[in-house]
Amino acid sequence: MDTFVTLALPTGDRRAAYDFHRALGHDTPGDLAEDGVPEPLRVALNAGAEVMYIPTGGFGWVTAGRPTAERGTTECLVGVALAGRAEVDAFAARAAAAGGEVVTGATERPWGIYSCVVADPDGHLWEAAAPLA
Repeated sequence: MDTFVTLALPTGDRRAAYDFHRALGHDTPGDLAEDGVPEPLRVALNAGAEVMYIPTGGFGWVTAGRPTAERGTTECLVGVALAGRAEVDAFAARAAAAGGEVVTGATERPWGIYSCVVADPDGHLWEAAAPLA
């Protein structure tokens, strides 16, 4: 059986999350709901991984009422592998233009990558990285 990973994240604004990922060039498959956003809101990262945004009010149904982290609290870092520096720089620029926040500008890391970290409109952190070559 092939493994498929879905990372579920809470969202306070489905439209902002959708617009952010469309601006980054991510596929958001599914039929559009009345608000013009696919339901459920899935972001395909590759053939084996996706992010699913669940409205904050419904997130507790999935987590059995466990507290959801407040905006600005970091619980995970979603990593996206890119081909090179230009793609990392473009990712940061598109994220900022789409309402995201560049948390760490693109730079060489001592562990052999060139990366940036951006926060999406809900405050979730995304790291875009490419190998140093």
